[in-house]
Amino acid sequence: MLNRNREEGHEHLYRDYFADNCVYGAKDFKRRFHLSRDVFLRIANTLESRCRRGFTTLQKCAAAIRLMAMGESPDTMDDYMRMSERTAKESLYTLSRGVVETFGDVYLRKPSLHDLQELYAAHEERHWFPGMIGSIDCTHWKWKNCPVAWKGQYASGHHGSPSLVLEVVASQDLWIWHAFFGVTGSNNDVNVLDQSSIFDDLLNGKASDAPFTVNGNEYKYGYYLTDGIYPQYSTFVKAFRHPVEERDKFFKRRQEGVRKDVERAFGVLKAK
Repeated sequence: MLNRNREEGHEHLYRDYFADNCVYGAKDFKRRFHLSRDVFLRIANTLESRCRRGFTTLQKCAAAIRLMAMGESPDTMDDYMRMSERTAKESLYTLSRGVVETFGDVYLRKPSLHDLQELYAAHEERHWFPGMIGSIDCTHWKWKNCPVAWKGQYASGHHGSPSLVLEVVASQDLWIWHAFFGVTGSNNDVNVLDQSSIFDDLLNGKASDAPFTVNGNEYKYGYYLTDGIYPQYSTFVKAFRHPVEERDKFFKRRQEGVRKDVERAFGVLKAK
């Protein structure tokens, strides 16, 4: 069996990124791992009990996040982490599953009735839109390391390089409680919406009533702000395409301004 000297790999990683006088600072860490060191350590400390003996939790989490953040191949972990390709793959699986199981109930969930009421209140206070759940939109996420055999499936005439379409719902405080990546093919906002699960509970009669009142009229469910490409659903509120009256022009300005919430969320997600 090959002796990789895993202890040396841990010491090297610790000196570079986690020691009091580490070689690389917080900015370098965030650029290379695509998240802050504090968030990394929170994940690592929480998942420590899941890691089997052998490599340290820092090594396993660092390897897994580098594989996801940089799209590196598992066998590249050998030189720096002293970690085999097999262990790197196992670390990626353990981290992914552990994050979902540990943090899912907090960060990867649909809003409860209490959450919806808080969203209503926040959006009404900040944007003057009572009953608003959030803004829904899609963005194309460039797939830099798309396998060559798949490039034809994920490239379109509009976007020459391979990309995935990400649909999200974002609130004013950057809470992204719905995220769906479109499948292969030439996708736009509408056919991604047709495939996503955002309205599954509503269609299956499982959605909780979340009433709100506007001008004395009570409505059963909240709504999302969208752009003009989305269909005419009662749960979507779009801006007037060609407003004439001053009140319609005012509404268009307000609606388009509020939709900056979701654009800001995309900016945060794509920030390097």
